[in-house]
Order: sequence, then C-alpha cells, then structure tokens
Amino acid sequence: MNIALTPLFEAQAQLDAHIQSQHGVDYVSTRKKRLLALLVEVGELINETRAFKFWSKKGPSEAAVILDEYADGIHFLLSLGLDLGSQKRDYEITSPTHDLVEQTLVVYAAIHALTENPTAKTLEAAFQAYLNMIPLLGFDDQRVIAGYFQKLGINYTRQQTHY
Repeated sequence: MNIALTPLFEAQAQLDAHIQSQHGVDYVSTRKKRLLALLVEVGELINETRAFKFWSKKGPSEAAVILDEYADGIHFLLSLGLDLGSQKRDYEITSPTHDLVEQTLVVYAAIHALTENPTAKTLEAAFQAYLNMIPLLGFDDQRVIAGYFQKLGINYTRQQTHY
C-alpha cells in the first residue's frame, strides 16, 4: 500500500504558518516541544488501542477515536518534516511482521533517534515506522488521509477559539 503525502504536507505548512504567526514562534524554537508532543501522541494512540493492557479485558476505543489520535501523530511528523527539510512525500506502507505493541516500540525508538539526530533522514525513518502502524490499526491510506484532514479542521477551529 502506498500513501502520497504531498497534500498533507501542503496543508500542514499552512497550519504551521498560521500558528507561527499567531504565537510568535518558529520551527527552531518549537522543535523539542513538537518532538515531545509526538511522543505523547504516540502514547495516547496506543493507550486508546489498549494493545498493551494485558491485565484488562476492556476492548479498544472506537475506531474513530483511534484514528483521531493517529492523525495527531501525523500532524507532528509532517510539521517536523517541514522543519527538517524532508523532501520525501510518498511512502510505501509495509505490514510489520510483529504486533502493534512491538511496532509501537519501533516507533518510539525511531522518534528517539530523531530527537538525538534531527535530520530529514531520521525523520523519514520515524515517519515510515509510524505509517507502518496503519495496517495494524485496521486502516487504509484513504482513511488515514481523511482522518488527517478532519483533524486539521479541528485544529484550525482550536486556533480560532484560543484552545
């Protein structure tokens, strides 16, 4: 499965420019905060799936909630990609050979590498690891893209209402 992210990068650039102008920040001054936010969003995502909660019989949240959390991670990866000058816009999503818990650990390791060495290359590796979660979450590329744009609208509303 392939995913084309050009429209998402373009939309994210506009949102980032809006936020930067409204809050007097730039990519450099917010990079560490966006990296931390990405880690938090991955945690919120896996929490909603409940995939690691071996002690609980409660099932995962509804797919819409999980998609919303996944879209948050996409927002921060796109923003970091713009910040770090990544030119990669098309990714091939591969189904991992392990489960969602193990893939989440792969994502965390890739984000850690990105925090240690923030370059386009490490960003692209983290993005690839994150995108490889899509089949494990039961989504396809079109649903993820739609989820991103739905969350984009929410994020603009939040900016207008001083969220």
